[in-house]
Amino acid sequence: MQDIESSYKKVDGKILIEIKLSSIAQLFNSFDPAPFREKELDADAEKYIVDTVDDFPSKTQFRLAIYLPPELASGDQAKKIVPAVHNHFQYRMLATERRLRNRIKYGRFALLLGLSFLFISLIGGEYLLSISNSVIVQLLADALRITGWAAMWEPVTVLLYELWPIIKKKRLYQKISTIEVDILPIPA
Repeated sequence: MQDIESSYKKVDGKILIEIKLSSIAQLFNSFDPAPFREKELDADAEKYIVDTVDDFPSKTQFRLAIYLPPELASGDQAKKIVPAVHNHFQYRMLATERRLRNRIKYGRFALLLGLSFLFISLIGGEYLLSISNSVIVQLLADALRITGWAAMWEPVTVLLYELWPIIKKKRLYQKISTIEVDILPIPA
């Protein structure tokens, strides 16, 4: 079976991500009113770049080659593509970083709330058992303990499992935000 690396060209030891366009506008979201260098990339172009980089180990180096018709490849607009690509992924990295901070903040709040509820549940269960040892009271005490531990589910999920995919995505965007970009004429 072939490995993924054999599906891509290599230039100077870097995996080459190639995009062939008939116009510069194809690279960008046509509904984005921002100035050219701040424009959002087309969703399909972004997905192609992100998915390609994500398919490889994190230490793999990349180079992005954008092929344009010869008359466009040497124009002034083409020179603005490189900073536009970098700005786009820098923005994505910053937005992902903000999402990460928000999830950490929420996770801390959920942990504080969960621990408080767990503490109250455990104390309440022990208090009930100190009043009576009847089966009903024991059942209520156990229900309180279980409910207290169930309250810890959300903070554990957020802090142990939800943060890692966000961190990975942030690193991915950070890596792409510094990728070498070449604007080249479409080969004959």
